Amino acid sequence: MTLKLFWQDPYLTQLDTRVTSVDRETVTVAETIFYAFSGGQESDTGTIGGFPVLTAVKDGLEICYTLESGHGLKTGDPVRIEINWPRRYRLMRLHFAAELVLELTYRKLVGVEKVGAHIAEDKARIDFTWGESLSPLIPELQAEAQALVDADSLITSAFSDEASERRYWEVHGFARVPCGGTHLKRTGEVGNIRLKRSNPGKGKERIDIFLE
Repeated sequence: MTLKLFWQDPYLTQLDTRVTSVDRETVTVAETIFYAFSGGQESDTGTIGGFPVLTAVKDGLEICYTLESGHGLKTGDPVRIEINWPRRYRLMRLHFAAELVLELTYRKLVGVEKVGAHIAEDKARIDFTWGESLSPLIPELQAEAQALVDADSLITSAFSDEASERRYWEVHGFARVPCGGTHLKRTGEVGNIRLKRSNPGKGKERIDIFLE
């Protein structure tokens, strides 16, 4: 099973490791800093052994990486993993901004349900089932989320169940939330947040999160 160093240190940008299995274009490695799509957060982009990673997919507790055809890697080969750090860092910032907005929304709207989320490089979004417009709530949500960011509080991220790789993040005095993503060290790293409401369908509301 791949040791996921992106949890121990999400600020690592390169790593020397070795290939543990090869199945045509798909490889696994002993350790990784290359995050695979999960919880709405997009996969990292980057290279393994100098070859662009086309897809990164979770398979149980394993992560499988698809490389270009003809990569020539073999089990046991040493490889260097490199990730696109500016992209990863922006995903981390948008991810945590979305987590703050989600937690605040849960507190303000009894019975609201999250039905989707996506964290991309340009923005994050959260979809809810809710019977009326969230527009009146947006200024309040934005102000409260920004206040939490501006407080520059420490973010703790750790295992709640290491065997099953269940993790959480916590800001003391605010919340402790289950989440297996890559997390910032401090809330202040998020920067300035802007929220926008839209309606993706009947009975649904969407909040888009942007960084400015």
